[in-house]
Amino acid sequence: MISKCFPILFLILSTVFSLFAETDWLGGSGNSWEKVPYYVKGLVALAYTLDDEKLKLKAKKYIDWTLDNQQENGLFGPPKMKDWWPRMPMMYAIQSYYEATNDKRVIPFLTKYFKYELANLDADPLKDWGKSRAADNMEIAIWLYNKTGDQDLIKLVEKLKQQAYPWLDIYSNNQFYFFGDDFQPKHMVNVAQALKFPVIYAQANNSKASIEAFSKGLNHIMHDHGQPQGLGSGTEFLSGRSSTGGVETCTVVEWMQSLETAARVIHEAKIGDELEKVAFNALPAQFSRDFKNHSYYTLPNQVISANGEQGFNQDYSTGLISSPYSGFGCCRYNMHMGWPYFVKNSVVATPDNGLAFITYGPMEVKTSLANGKNVKITETTNYPFEEQINLKISVANPISFPLTLRIPNWCKQPVVKINGKVFKEVNAGKMLKINRRWVNNDQIEMVFPMEITKKSQVNNSVSIERGPLVYALEIKAENKVVKTHAVADFTDYEVQPKSDWNYGLVLDDKSLNNSIQVEKTNLTGNPFIAEFSPVKLKVKAKKIPAWGLAYNRIAAFDVPFSPVASTEKEEEITLVPFGSENIRLSNFPTIGKPQKESKNIVENFDSGINSNWVFYGGGWFWKDGSIYASSNAGSGGYGINGAKYVANNTNFKDFTYQADIKINTAGDAGLIFRVTNPAIGADAYKGYYVGSSASGKNIQIGKANGYEWKVLKSSDFPFELNKTYQLKVAAKGDKIDVFIANLNTPILSITDDEYQSGSIGFRTYKAQASFDSLRINIL
Repeated sequence: MISKCFPILFLILSTVFSLFAETDWLGGSGNSWEKVPYYVKGLVALAYTLDDEKLKLKAKKYIDWTLDNQQENGLFGPPKMKDWWPRMPMMYAIQSYYEATNDKRVIPFLTKYFKYELANLDADPLKDWGKSRAADNMEIAIWLYNKTGDQDLIKLVEKLKQQAYPWLDIYSNNQFYFFGDDFQPKHMVNVAQALKFPVIYAQANNSKASIEAFSKGLNHIMHDHGQPQGLGSGTEFLSGRSSTGGVETCTVVEWMQSLETAARVIHEAKIGDELEKVAFNALPAQFSRDFKNHSYYTLPNQVISANGEQGFNQDYSTGLISSPYSGFGCCRYNMHMGWPYFVKNSVVATPDNGLAFITYGPMEVKTSLANGKNVKITETTNYPFEEQINLKISVANPISFPLTLRIPNWCKQPVVKINGKVFKEVNAGKMLKINRRWVNNDQIEMVFPMEITKKSQVNNSVSIERGPLVYALEIKAENKVVKTHAVADFTDYEVQPKSDWNYGLVLDDKSLNNSIQVEKTNLTGNPFIAEFSPVKLKVKAKKIPAWGLAYNRIAAFDVPFSPVASTEKEEEITLVPFGSENIRLSNFPTIGKPQKESKNIVENFDSGINSNWVFYGGGWFWKDGSIYASSNAGSGGYGINGAKYVANNTNFKDFTYQADIKINTAGDAGLIFRVTNPAIGADAYKGYYVGSSASGKNIQIGKANGYEWKVLKSSDFPFELNKTYQLKVAAKGDKIDVFIANLNTPILSITDDEYQSGSIGFRTYKAQASFDSLRINIL
């Protein structure tokens, strides 16, 4: 597939985007900044992975200009470009080029540049994107150190580490949102790139804490922002676990590269599992089925793909449509490195002079071992769709070396055979090392039986998996062209659903095998097109009529909290691989008796983010025993200033609700209650709100109907910034009383019966605020 599809992407980049006209990366007068380095990084990896002469010539033009036009002081690239960052992806391109060609210009070139960098970083320190993405620079410096032993390179790594954001602390202590108006550490592409920072730095200082920061950071991200396809959300900032929160294409490929780096350093099987999950699910989902287009963002529950503002922290009207130009102009240049980097990192050299298979797929590996002996390994498989993988060893003469195989953790009964003989001590979730004398035509057969599993997701929903693949509802779709481009057959198009999608699954809690049937067919086409998927799942389900499109009509409401009651007839639905379609439903509610909480609650937020609370806009984080609403500085788009944090597992009718609130910047903050149908957007919910007004000098109560906000009553109150107030609501029937400071005498009282029951939560508008000491008492 890679050999057929990716040259199309280079046609897009070189023709549709007119990237090459007067680019300063070829000595012209244009300003290509990061675009050309992104393009060349992926182009070099693809050209030499495929051994494609035409692509090699395209790549060599940029490589030659870069290598041959280095300044005398060591700086390379466009002479007028005063920015460390764009040079970092170009260094990856040069690294890949050297590994494929051994071009003797490369080592002196990089040595000279790094000496320049070490000498000039104090006067011109890292900033902005370079400060965020310093790990890219550090990785190439360590790569060069391993070839030259130059101690100045370790000094450079230390200096880069000191000038970068404190990623070790950020990952270890979940501090992505701790930087106020500085958006860089919560920008999800930065987070994905910096995911490799701990393991890269660990190579320079041999620190256990650095290695631990990697795993802690992964756990923090997946707990607070995890999505079914295996990575954290970010539109563009970290955006929680909602089924309508998105993932940017750049995030996918950078997350993959970070895991590829980590796998080479840590040698743990689980990293390969995580990498395959993203590669086989998230990555293909970002592209159109013909690889001509991408979507800047994709969503776990994306039942429609249409132009329009979503209310994301960084919003683009074209962010969800399929287009060569979807969203901001970064992913269109960066996206194509995903597959070739995945392939070239699937098999790696090991410190014991052997080879290790980190991930699996049909490929051929030719390499020279540390002892100079040549070996070829041919991998024949339809994995991840099928369970069997065959390796054939080709050597001129018998040779001894250790071959390490990743045994997936999801496989409970793995089988490995060598020349038909079962190999003992094969354990799930481990790296299996086979140290033996290999002869020509030795055969290794691996069988990884794939069971159906379900994973818990937002709002107590579930995702369905089989082996490394996540499955989604097969939705009949219709493409609607909304724009054509100068190059023939390149268009922007929306994707509209032409079949029902609002289903909840009917599952047997004792055995998924009784609920879900696996249907297998021969692989006859691209398996990442739903029509040709060789493995589909059949499952019983019921429609949920109340679940539909959100207020903006271009996104679904978040997946309802499970279990959900439904009196609809039971149907059989089809699930297909997540990455095989461009609209999908992968967070499924389950059908059953609703079980929302309606009891007294005491919550002091002593243990971080509660998985039953959900972001709707903005950013929410835990610090020092309180929940904080983050700054929205750096954001752009409709509705970004109104943020909600909702406990969707609750349903209260008559109650008192109180919490401590501290407003830290100008704006609104307060409590929402009797909430239903929350979505992204300031007034995108049904229910009541009580809190400070925009002036900060009065308190008001009002209600939202999903589209607009209506003030019901207000009263003067001298709110002070950075001061904690106790705010309480007493709601019984149609009577609602509001208390602040004096919890015995209401400051506001109203009568309104529009909303009778619903969830509780917090809301802000423009303000940074913190919340603590929540109490609910049933009346």
